[in-house]
Amino acid sequence: SLSAVYQLFILRRHVCTSQPRVIKNRLMWPRTQGIFRRAYPGGLLARAPTSCEEVEMVDADDSGESDEESPQTGGTPGEEAQVYLPGDPMGEEEELVHDETAYVMYHQAQTGAPCLSFDILQDSLGDKRETFPLTAYMLAGTQAEMGRPNHVILMKMSNLNKTKPDSDDEDDDESDDEDERPQLDTVMFQHQGGVNRIRSTVVKGTHLAASWSDKGSVHIWDLSKPLRAVEDASAIATFEKQKDKMQPVYSFPGHQTEGFAVDWSTTVHGRLATGDCRKDIHVWNLQDSGWQVDQRPFTGHTQSVEDIQWSPNEATVFASCSVDKTVRIWDIRAAPSKANMLTTTAHERDVNVISWNRHEPFIVSGGDDGVIKVWDLRQFQKGVAVAVFKHHTAPITSVEWHPADSTVFAASGADDQLTQWDLAVERDEEGRASQSVDVPPQLLFVHMGQNDIKELHWHPQLPGVLISTAHSGFNIFRTISV
Repeated sequence: SLSAVYQLFILRRHVCTSQPRVIKNRLMWPRTQGIFRRAYPGGLLARAPTSCEEVEMVDADDSGESDEESPQTGGTPGEEAQVYLPGDPMGEEEELVHDETAYVMYHQAQTGAPCLSFDILQDSLGDKRETFPLTAYMLAGTQAEMGRPNHVILMKMSNLNKTKPDSDDEDDDESDDEDERPQLDTVMFQHQGGVNRIRSTVVKGTHLAASWSDKGSVHIWDLSKPLRAVEDASAIATFEKQKDKMQPVYSFPGHQTEGFAVDWSTTVHGRLATGDCRKDIHVWNLQDSGWQVDQRPFTGHTQSVEDIQWSPNEATVFASCSVDKTVRIWDIRAAPSKANMLTTTAHERDVNVISWNRHEPFIVSGGDDGVIKVWDLRQFQKGVAVAVFKHHTAPITSVEWHPADSTVFAASGADDQLTQWDLAVERDEEGRASQSVDVPPQLLFVHMGQNDIKELHWHPQLPGVLISTAHSGFNIFRTISV
């Protein structure tokens, strides 16, 4: 049953007028350095008739448009809204309008230069936090334009409130908005080269981060000072004066080319694996004497290593995926040249991303073929996935299992869709008969509104909260489906 699955979009008719029409909550907010805004899922993905004037992008609170005129709340009087399914045909005079009742929470953030990789920082505020407003800490790395400096940005998002339906009382709305305005506090420090990927961990109470530079080196950062700064205004001033002195605690240039694959072990603190575009993988360990990187690469892949995931319960085992179309399982107790224990040809094209389930022996993979596959490690050598989903229409850019629910995962694609899935859902034949588009029953939710989505993560301490980054900025939200 679709029920509220596709309530993200409602199909309404756009009436063309001879005057330019102001439309609120468009897809893109003006990009502003360090500004954090409450946003609306998908904005308006408008397909206006070509004879209409170009629409204007304005802040929803400042448009002055009445509820009767707003396409978000109306359209033609008496017209019944229709649920839109991806793939449904649309008329030239029809547009997509979000349904905010499909979200428990939705906010958007902008950071200037796009951050195409990020990670969520573990905090001390407690687990399973569901009382609003929420607070989240993140770490991201920029991919600035050629010739401009890149940075690592540490962010504290606070006062994240629930999404509320529009109110008719404008005075009350203005007062509430002041009290409930989300806040974004940031500190940043310079990074040599663009940040291809960044991942964080905690070792003996210290937050560390590993960043892959497009200059070909992997850097380890101690985040203690920027974390203190983001919590204290006086500390921010001190950090700003000294941030140019912020240097990595260790750098490894041994890959000799750039890469994207990096993951911290969750079973051995200070253990890291990195993979490069030359097909090599190196394993790091933090010893009493400092960082030790095995100079002998783990070999087996024949093309670029795209992603790495450590086993959540086997300290010596990790998985990797590659442009060579394979997913491989490794055991570091063997010599690097013999550590590749299992291999399967997973996709018809490049395998971009993988995620290892924390509770079940499953790995989910996403490829350039736009296909998502779920692999049971107990049957891995058979080369047959236990589940195959072809919904996305472009390469898969990110996948991640839910941290607590072993049957739920999220995925994003270059088709600007972020999808939530549940393997436990079975097909409802009665509901299927009424659909104009064949939709996988396991597909819980389709989130749109970002341009060129690159990465997503579930927040491990905020149940159901997803954060995604794209060329158009960050979304942080929770849907009614998870």
